[in-house]
Amino acid sequence: MTLDLSRRSAAGLIAGAALAPLIAPAARAGRVLDLRASGGFQPVAVAVAPFAGDEAARTLTSVIVNNFNRSVFLRPIEPGGRPEQAAASDGAPELDLYRSLGAQYVVTGRAQRGPDGRLKTEFRLFDVATGEQAAGQQYVTEAAFARRVAHLVSDAVFTRITGEKGFFDTRVVFVDESGPKERRRKRLAIMDQDGANVRYLSRGDDLVVTPRFSPSSQDVTYMSFGAGDPKVLLLSIESGQREVVGNFPGMTFAPRFSPDGQKIVMSLSQGASTNLYAMDLRSRTTTRLTDTNAIDTSPSYSPSGAEIVFESDRGGSQQIYVMSANGGGARRISFGPGHYSTPVWSPKGDYIAFTRQSSGAFGIGVMKPDGSGERILTEGFHNEGPTWAPNGLFLMFFREPGGQSGAKIHMVDVFGRSEFPVPTPSYASDPSWGPLQD
Repeated sequence: MTLDLSRRSAAGLIAGAALAPLIAPAARAGRVLDLRASGGFQPVAVAVAPFAGDEAARTLTSVIVNNFNRSVFLRPIEPGGRPEQAAASDGAPELDLYRSLGAQYVVTGRAQRGPDGRLKTEFRLFDVATGEQAAGQQYVTEAAFARRVAHLVSDAVFTRITGEKGFFDTRVVFVDESGPKERRRKRLAIMDQDGANVRYLSRGDDLVVTPRFSPSSQDVTYMSFGAGDPKVLLLSIESGQREVVGNFPGMTFAPRFSPDGQKIVMSLSQGASTNLYAMDLRSRTTTRLTDTNAIDTSPSYSPSGAEIVFESDRGGSQQIYVMSANGGGARRISFGPGHYSTPVWSPKGDYIAFTRQSSGAFGIGVMKPDGSGERILTEGFHNEGPTWAPNGLFLMFFREPGGQSGAKIHMVDVFGRSEFPVPTPSYASDPSWGPLQD
């Protein structure tokens, strides 16, 4: 496996190769966690031995432990100062030690610079029950990419234990908010999923809202309000190149990408009504999808691209509807108390996330595409804007507590088991979770 990081550094390459098992595996090495187990669900305990090496090794260990702490399904155990012979990753760990700590898996590794200054990182994952190596990988990279290697290690471990794709090697675009509440400066920003490596993508001269990450590339679309009409902009994170997709007076929401990144779907207001349109990004041709006197907004494609979920007040109040991606008849799927908004289809296709306002509270919830199985994951004074991790197991959203304070980003798993704040330099809103990096 070779990952090209040239967008961050001209010489930035990570080369990866699997490490051969120290012990020949049996027919079934390791276990797969049932993520959907109810009642007696317990996360898998994973001991993370301190990686051998210099400062980069300490960074790797710290980031991996932090990732597992926020993973919901894995529980990290740090051996601390106990004797440990396996931190160098080239020998089997003392499994009796980790068994006494209650660990089900053990991660060992080392990170050290070679004569050329590049960082060589190795890790191995051992199953305590069988004593076998369940996974192992080696990476060679520029030293500046130690944190990203830690995310790759975390993803490899998460996938091996849960059977699901990882989500650690991802980024989130959001709106950074600073200044007093009545004069907030809103800048487009991007960060790693754990809040690290924040980088600003706009200067704050114009108001930016509702950024949306492409599910298939490192591109972002967002709305910009300057001196003239609101503009829909397309930004390449890799090159920094921006282009105006179009000037659409009265647009209410930024467009969202289709799963293949070739189209965007958006809402345009005309008089008292707002309808949905799709635009082909190659030809710039626009197709009208709805034709009502209602307000149809916040469209989102299904993973197959065959359907669109959106919110509409065509029935008298804001509710969620699903229709063909080519337009036509729409069916209502939300029937709980209150008003529904900001629906977003899961990348796995199994759920639609939404915001529900009821009895003075804003809840972030999920339902199946047919409207069944509705569950509220978290509630608060003002929660809004759910966005899915690329593996469909986690959501980010923003919460505003009221008063003179501002919004902050939070993360919750799709089963509502745990919720975490996502650290940002200042107030933050409108997160959009990007795909796994190439």
